[in-house]
Order: sequence, then C-alpha cells, then structure tokens
Amino acid sequence: MRVVLAIAAKDLRQRLRDRSAWVIVFLAPVLISALMALAFNNNSEFRANIGVVDLDRGPAATGLTQVLKSPELEGTVHVRSYDDEGAARRAVDAGRVHAAIVVPKGFTQALHGGTAAPVKVLDSVDFGLQAQLARAVTESYVAQVNADRLSVATAVAAGVPQSDVPELAAKAALLRLPEEVRAEGLPDDALKVISYFGPSMGMFFVLFTVGFGARGYFIEQQQGTLDRIAAAPVGRGALLLGKSVSTFVYSLAGLATVTLVSWLAFGASWADPLGVAALSVAMAVCVVCLTALVIALVRTEQQAQGLASILVFALVLLGGNFVFASGTTALIRRLALFTPNGWALRGFTDLGTGVRGWAAVGAPLLGIAAFSAAVALVTALLLRLRRTP
Repeated sequence: MRVVLAIAAKDLRQRLRDRSAWVIVFLAPVLISALMALAFNNNSEFRANIGVVDLDRGPAATGLTQVLKSPELEGTVHVRSYDDEGAARRAVDAGRVHAAIVVPKGFTQALHGGTAAPVKVLDSVDFGLQAQLARAVTESYVAQVNADRLSVATAVAAGVPQSDVPELAAKAALLRLPEEVRAEGLPDDALKVISYFGPSMGMFFVLFTVGFGARGYFIEQQQGTLDRIAAAPVGRGALLLGKSVSTFVYSLAGLATVTLVSWLAFGASWADPLGVAALSVAMAVCVVCLTALVIALVRTEQQAQGLASILVFALVLLGGNFVFASGTTALIRRLALFTPNGWALRGFTDLGTGVRGWAAVGAPLLGIAAFSAAVALVTALLLRLRRTP
C-alpha cells in the first residue's frame, strides 16, 4: 500500500507543478460558474412587458386587457397599449415590449355569432418565455370567448328571442370555464442556475483529466519512467493502482472545489450534502475508468490527446453540461442516460430542488456505476487482447 501511495503522490506532485492543470480543473470551472451566477442573478424575477393593440374597441377585447391586468398577474405582466399593429411590431423589435397581442376588429361581434380574424401574438426570438405567456393568456381567454359564444348560440337555437341575445352575451361573459391550468413549481425549491451549472462546469473540466492522465502515461513510457518503476520490486498492478489513485484524488479535488465555491460564494444549494459527495466520488471513479480506456485504445501521446478530446466533448454535449436537460429534445434526453455526467446532473438537479437521500441520487449513482463498469470491462478485454501474441 505504501508503494501505491508513493506512486500516487509522485503523479500528483507532477500535475500540481503544471500550471495548466490548476487552470483547467480548479480556476476555469470556478470562473465560468461565477459568470453563470452573475448572468442569471435575477433569474427568479420573471417579468413580461406585453403590448396590446385593441382594434375591436368592444367589451370582449376590453376583457382581455383586464385579464392581463388582473391581480393574479400583477407584478409579472405590465401592459402597454398601441394604436395599430405596426407600432406594436416596432416596439417588439426594439425590445420596448417583450410581445404584443393584436385583437382584431369584430372580436366582440363574434359573441353574437359573427366571425372575426384570430387574435395575433407578435413575438421576438429574444423573449421566448414572455411570448409563451402572452399566447397562453390569449388562448385561454379566446377559449372562454368561444365557450361564451357557444352558450349564446345554444340558447338561441333553443328558442330564446333575438332581443334577449345582448343580455345573454353579457351574462355569458361573466362565466368561466370549469377547468383551469395553473403553473406549479417544483416540489420544494426552485432550481438555482448556479446549483446546476456549478457542478456541470466542474464535471466538464474534470473530464479533461482523462486526456492529462492518458498523455502522462505515454510520456512516462517514452521517457522510460515506467520501465524503471517496473524494474523495481513493484508489480504492474501497484503501478496502475497508484496512477488511478492520483487521477481519482485530482478529479475529486476539482469537483469539490467547484461545488464548495458555488455554495459559499454564489449561493448554490443542495438538499443533501452527502448526496453531493456521493455523486462527486462516483464521477471521479468514472474519470479513472475513462482514462484507463483511452490508454488501452491508443498507442501514442497524440492519439491519447485526440481520443480524449473527442470523448469529452461527446459526453458533455449529450449529457447536458451546456444546457438544461429540459431545454433539449426528447432524443437528447434519452441519449443523456447513456452518459455518466448526464446521470450526475439529474442527481444535482433533484438535490437542488429539495429532494433528499436515495430518492435524489439512487438512480444517478446506479447509472454512473453501470457506465463505469461497462468501461472497465471493455478496458480489461482490450488490455488482455493487447497482451495476447
């Protein structure tokens, strides 16, 4: 065991003498996490500036404006009125409002069985969430208007005199659909951006140690260091174990640094510190397995660097290190389940929203363990084939 620790300590000293190692694993993820925290510091304060163009001038159109100004949306939606669609379009393009709703002429008349053009929502690619809110409110209100129109039409078909239609329409406008859709948050706490991107960036840069470890192995092989160690009374198993321990400690230290700084300096929060530690340990073990796989697959330092880079970027792109998993396609979300970092980010997301214990980290730990076991098995087979004459 003393030999293993001596080899691990030697590797760690070599890495810590390399300034690029400090930058990539410790400094860069902290800085990028800090930028994320600063960029999204006010992400919990959602506000939508919505423009309204009332071309109808009737009570039904006025009702839509009243919905936007209702107490339920107060503090979230700010309404500005415009005289025509062109003015609203210019305001949206200039960013003065996030989206605009254009109520067509004849909208109120539709309650009496008439026809009108559909309500239009003018949006901007820069404010997608605000445009979705405008569409949701508009579609809900139009659905209510259609329900009112249907109720009036049903009454007329049943024999109600035409003279009573205005009164019926006024009463129908006071009705509400029996079902409403209300947005609900996550079970406990809202996920902070830094609680996701802190560990995400930590894993991204720690995966680069795969290339460091593999390159270091071939450099020492070229320099004859491995042969000299092998000539000593040290088994090859102890040599590989020592190098694995150094990679594990280095990777775990990088992850621990990023999570601690994210917590202490930028307010990241996770419900279960033991869960955070378990996910970090599992990812560090996975990095060791990936390093061994790269060494088993290639023959030179340059090949190791190239393969490690391809492997790292494939994992981080599929695993969701750059975007929230919920913002990707269904296919990418399924592919993320084949990556260890994708599973780890699921665990950090649950921990960041108040889930504790095995419920948060159980499935991610099993997913990472399965990936690491598969990589270790493939590595063992490759090494055996390499030794076979």
